[in-house]
Amino acid sequence: MDINLTADNIILVSAVLIFISIIASRAGFRFGIPTLLLFLVVGMIFGSDGLGVKFYNAGNAQFIGMIALSIILFSGGMETSFKDIRPVLPQGIILSTAGVFLTALLTGIFIFWISGFDFTNIYLPIGTSLLLAATMSSTDSASVFSILRGQKIHLKYNLRHILELESGSNDPMAYMLTIALLQYAKSSDIGIGTVIADFFIQFIIGGLIGLIIGKGAVRLINRLKIPIPSLYSLLLLSLTLFTFSITDLLRGNGYLAVYIAGIIVGNHKIVYKKEITTFLDGMTMLFQIIMFLSLGLLVNPGEMIHVIPVAVLIGVFMMLIARPASVFLTLLPFKKMSGKAKLFISWVGLRGAVPIIFATYPVVAGVENSDQIFNIVFVITLLSLILQGMTITSAAKRFGLDLPYEDGKSKFGVELPDDLRANLKEVELTPQMLENGHHLKDMTLPPKTLVMLVKRGENFMVPNGRTKLEAGDILLIIREDEQDMIRDTGSGRN
Repeated sequence: MDINLTADNIILVSAVLIFISIIASRAGFRFGIPTLLLFLVVGMIFGSDGLGVKFYNAGNAQFIGMIALSIILFSGGMETSFKDIRPVLPQGIILSTAGVFLTALLTGIFIFWISGFDFTNIYLPIGTSLLLAATMSSTDSASVFSILRGQKIHLKYNLRHILELESGSNDPMAYMLTIALLQYAKSSDIGIGTVIADFFIQFIIGGLIGLIIGKGAVRLINRLKIPIPSLYSLLLLSLTLFTFSITDLLRGNGYLAVYIAGIIVGNHKIVYKKEITTFLDGMTMLFQIIMFLSLGLLVNPGEMIHVIPVAVLIGVFMMLIARPASVFLTLLPFKKMSGKAKLFISWVGLRGAVPIIFATYPVVAGVENSDQIFNIVFVITLLSLILQGMTITSAAKRFGLDLPYEDGKSKFGVELPDDLRANLKEVELTPQMLENGHHLKDMTLPPKTLVMLVKRGENFMVPNGRTKLEAGDILLIIREDEQDMIRDTGSGRN
């Protein structure tokens, strides 16, 4: 059965694919299978070599990927606390720049070395070998964000913040390497000076535009009085897409710009922030599904069979040699970081949609052997999501780097408006806190502090001075400033 995507059936086919992907993701979560891997597999099953949905346009897949990555990176930036990444900023930056470069260089040399052997069945010159390596040189932000947050992995030594910062900020480096080597593969006359200059131009323009639009977005959202609150989310979405497109138009790096803009917006108080974040989370997941489905539809599994041996060889080299070597070399200055931490960072070198999208650039440009490049990258992505994506939790436990997960969610589900100068805190009562009496009036609270609710088990109470309290009760307290509300060694949750 062959199904050509047309204006008459694209909505029906898309709805069915998204529905099946969501159902499959629930089953996959139970067995520890990365949801993004399942989205890829669903696309492959419904593709031309499966149930017959025909989708051959690499340019359209590339366009979908660019939009999706813009939203994913902006949303990831919004959820990145600058307070959390400040201590690991040097590690994250060096991994996302020098680490990407070293991974591409080592892998490219290896690909060129094995090229020409009978058992590899590939014949790639040095420029094309480096181009293939460059498309896979960054860790995939969608995969890393999805797995670390979806599997609720909590890590020691700020490792989660390092990994999320690296994956969110290393796509620009891989993109620039891919574009530069694509130009070299098409015309070897390009000078190294031109490549270096283009690198700096993209970084500077992308960083500046992201900074300017991020700060401007905060001011605009807080000052613009829109009568319909849901329009604030759409306004921010439009600014995200504008940031990427205008940066790209000015020869800057759009991926870097949207990530920086997202960090700036996320680390400032804006109106309706909770609603905007919820909207962007939904849009991020939707576009992750669409992106992975479209890439799964694009590939022809029958063509992949011929490159499986060499792709597995390259993938294993990247996982066990190139990625660890780049991590250990770039993190040499950080003496306090343990070898186990560096090994874990090496193992979370996840490949995902980004390498596949970057692999469409040679296809669209008509580079020789571009079909081989695309199929090799696709196989390596599947290999990475299966071997690495399904073992991250067990690897963290094996290296002794995992911590009990705390979701940080409010027990009461109450949030204050961002423009209200007050703070909420949840405090669990201990026996020591009740030494002066078991009634609320017996507790000593600082000035301008009020107990709003009491949670006991699954029940909630609106308290007054005569309310009898018990150890284990959770108090929802509102205060006007940052002073300590209850001075005690007991537990409290911010």
